[in-house]
Amino acid sequence: MHEMSVANEIVRSVRQALPDQEVLAVTVQVGVLAAVVPDALRFGWEVATAGTPLAGSRLVVELLPLPARCLDCGAEHLTHRPPPNPCPGCGGDLMPVGRGRELRIGTVEIEDGGPTAAGQEPSQ
Repeated sequence: MHEMSVANEIVRSVRQALPDQEVLAVTVQVGVLAAVVPDALRFGWEVATAGTPLAGSRLVVELLPLPARCLDCGAEHLTHRPPPNPCPGCGGDLMPVGRGRELRIGTVEIEDGGPTAAGQEPSQ
């Protein structure tokens, strides 16, 4: 389960960026093609944060839509599932375009008020 190593890296990145802050929640943005199972990542988060200053914090997983283009009609669509996907317009095959493998920390909510943009992508 590589989600455990992803969770460990997110914890490391957040602790490095905000060493003296009490973290309430971390939002992670995950592309459809990143091969990350959100429930497994949340479970990994619970294990990775146990016994750390992040224990008890929430992990929010935002699934990013996948841009795709129809091979038959050329229409562009956003999908929330990995291929294969039918074109909603003509029923042709949608081909992913350009991205979908994103995995990055979006925001970190800390005790002193509101979300802070972390701006870091965890390494894998």
